[in-house]
Amino acid sequence: MKIVGTTGRDDIARAYIAEMRPGRLVEFCESVEPPIPRKDKWVLIVSTMFGCPVGCQMCDAGGQYGGNLSAGEILSQIDFLIERRFPDRHVDVSKFKIQFARMGEPALNPNVIDVLRRLPDRYNAPGLMPSVSSVAPSGGAGFFDELAGVKANLYGGGRFQLQFSIHTTDGALRDRLIPVKKWDFGEIAAYGENFHEQGDRKITLNFALAEGMPVDPEVLLGHFEPELFLLKLTPLNPTYRAAEHQLASRIDPECAGESPRMVADLKAAGYDVLFSAGDAEENLIGSNCGQYVQRHLRAREALSRAYTYECEVVEG
Repeated sequence: MKIVGTTGRDDIARAYIAEMRPGRLVEFCESVEPPIPRKDKWVLIVSTMFGCPVGCQMCDAGGQYGGNLSAGEILSQIDFLIERRFPDRHVDVSKFKIQFARMGEPALNPNVIDVLRRLPDRYNAPGLMPSVSSVAPSGGAGFFDELAGVKANLYGGGRFQLQFSIHTTDGALRDRLIPVKKWDFGEIAAYGENFHEQGDRKITLNFALAEGMPVDPEVLLGHFEPELFLLKLTPLNPTYRAAEHQLASRIDPECAGESPRMVADLKAAGYDVLFSAGDAEENLIGSNCGQYVQRHLRAREALSRAYTYECEVVEG
C-alpha cells in the first residue's frame, strides 16, 4: 500500500488516499470527537471495496466499482493508522472503533469476516469495538450468517456494533435511495432478533435525514423492537451525488444543539434515539461516511459546505 494523498486535521479528522494496486485507489479515515481526547475515543473508517456497486443516491463512493479488497488490503489500512500513532500496536484507547464503512458494502465482501477474526490477535487493543454498517443487500445472507458466529465467539458483551442504514420508513423511497435488491424490514428485524444476545449493544438503524423522507414511529414499531434496536439520526452529508439527485438535508449540521421534532416522537414510541449532527468540519475535510475525496478531485464544480480542505499529495 502506498499513501498518495491526505487531507484534514489530526485534531478532528484525516482522510487518506492510498494506491493498493497499480492505478487502484481507496480511501480511509481516522477521527476524534472533540472535546473527547483520543485516549478515550478514536475511530477508524476503512474501505472494503474499490468503489461500491450499490450506488446509494447520497454516497460519493458509489460507482466505478472495481471489486473487493483482500483481507490483507483491508488490514493494511488499519495497520497504517494504528502504527502511525501506536508503533508497538498497543492501542491504549478506551473506545477504539473500527468501522467498515468508507468505500464498499461490507456484506458483499467475505474478506471482511476474515479481518474480523484476525483483529483481536493482531493488536493489543482492550477497547477494540468493530462496527459493520450495511444496507442489508440480499446477496449478503452468507456474510451475515458468519458474522453472527464471529460476534458471538470474539466480540460478546457489547464489544461489537451492527448498523443497518435504511434512511426512511417509506419502502418506495428507500428503494430509490438504495437502488439494490435488499432485505425488507421484516428480514432485517428477524436477523437482528437472532443476532442479538444478552449483553450485546442494541442494533443501530441509521437515518441520514433527507427532505421528504419520512421516519414513521408506527412503521418502525411494526417491525423493530425498541429493546433490540436503537435509532441514529444524522444530517444528510453534502455530497456530489446528493446534489445530482436533488437531495437536501432536513437538518443543518451547523446547528448541532437543535434536534428535530421527530426525536421526541421516536423516544415517545420507546426507542433510544441518538441524534448526531457531528462536526461540520468533517464535511469540509471529506471524512464523513458517504463522502469521497477522489470524486471531489475529479469534479468540475465545487460543492458548498464540503471538501474545502486542500488534498496534500504525498510524494515517494
